[in-house]
Amino acid sequence: MKHRTVAALALAAVTLGLTACGNQYRPVVSAISPVGPAGQPTKYAVAVSSPSSTLPGLVTFVDFSGDTVLDTPSILVNPSYFALNNSGNEGFVINANGSLNDFATSNPSSLLTSNIVQTTLTAASAPVSISTITPSNGAGTIFVPQTNSSSIAVLSVASTSLLQTLSVGANPVYVVGADGTPRVYAISQGTGGNGQVAAIEATSTSSLGISTTLTVGNTPVYGVMTGDTRRAYILNKGSGTVSVINVTNNALDSTTPTITLPNASNPVWADLSPTTNQLVVLNQGDGTHPGSLSIINIPLCTASTQTANPLCNANNPVDGVGFGQITSTTNVGINPQMVSVLRDGTAAYVANQLDSTGLCATGQGSVSVVSLVSGVVTATICGVSSSAATVGANTSPNNIYGHPSSISATTGSPTGKVYVTSPDNQYVSIIYTDSNTVQGHVNMQGLGVRVITTSP
Repeated sequence: MKHRTVAALALAAVTLGLTACGNQYRPVVSAISPVGPAGQPTKYAVAVSSPSSTLPGLVTFVDFSGDTVLDTPSILVNPSYFALNNSGNEGFVINANGSLNDFATSNPSSLLTSNIVQTTLTAASAPVSISTITPSNGAGTIFVPQTNSSSIAVLSVASTSLLQTLSVGANPVYVVGADGTPRVYAISQGTGGNGQVAAIEATSTSSLGISTTLTVGNTPVYGVMTGDTRRAYILNKGSGTVSVINVTNNALDSTTPTITLPNASNPVWADLSPTTNQLVVLNQGDGTHPGSLSIINIPLCTASTQTANPLCNANNPVDGVGFGQITSTTNVGINPQMVSVLRDGTAAYVANQLDSTGLCATGQGSVSVVSLVSGVVTATICGVSSSAATVGANTSPNNIYGHPSSISATTGSPTGKVYVTSPDNQYVSIIYTDSNTVQGHVNMQGLGVRVITTSP
């Protein structure tokens, strides 16, 4: 009886509903899952640190989306230089004793210490830096300047084996290039007077050779090559200049072979802003007074200028209007070490060993934020270095830890991030670019050597 009553009531309800609605359409409401923010791109900050001169170094992988540590495998003892290849999926570390490590960065959670490849370079080679480039011959290649032998060790990325050794000028310091380039340039300081760069031809898959040697300024220390492989820029610390190389012609630029920086500039590092055609050069200064950041226009002629400039062609474009012009030079901190540019062309971030503004405590470092549009410092982020102030990740939440020497900026959504390490502190400090404030610190378990993001 009870079942019949329930059924009758249900039928009556349905009938009543149909009568009330008549022939009108009654929409059906379906639940829609909420749409959250767009997922962050898969990228990592990779930091190399050194617990001591006798213990194995460490590689710390920090997840971009969550600022959490994914893995910390051990590497060679006392690492001195760290670099990623241009695609960001492989890392390379050397130490002064001539050991080299190679490891993948694409899946850090599964990277074990046993997966890290170790190679030994020539005894007493005294390597000072490492560059990994895939030139036009398509072969991923490792270039290591060896100071003691005035040579460049050329190794295969695939096998990490030594392919050949190329003799260059005395005191080689760096090899500059970009993926797809027909040649890379080995920078040597020489033994006095002007430095030089050796053009290493990289079109053959069998062997590499030196085609010419170009004279640059005094004490060259670093260089960058544009992604289109048209121009290379060599920083001459001793002469306060930038040498410009036309890579296509394999010669110094015919129109602007040298860009002269402000007096006593001592350039030490540079980065490129491809979206705005700017070369950003960091000038160390004298170590006592503020250093500076110079923003330089480097446009080449384009297809739109073909009519006005018949020399403009796709194979070998000439310098565009305003090429080599320094649009601004602004003071940053004292003894600045490195600059990193946001690829959206908005800002450059400078790691300063000491603050120069008076905004930070005496003896502390800082990070200067420089607008690439106006050329002025828009923010100064202070450092703190005492043991008590940096004992934990949240002890000094608003400060950079240590006296910063390494910095890497990367874009993101809704905000980019800047990662900073210091040679006297074991934390990576993380700056958010929307507010230019420190938002966290991650423990590396060793003193900072260098931090790089896998994607700019």
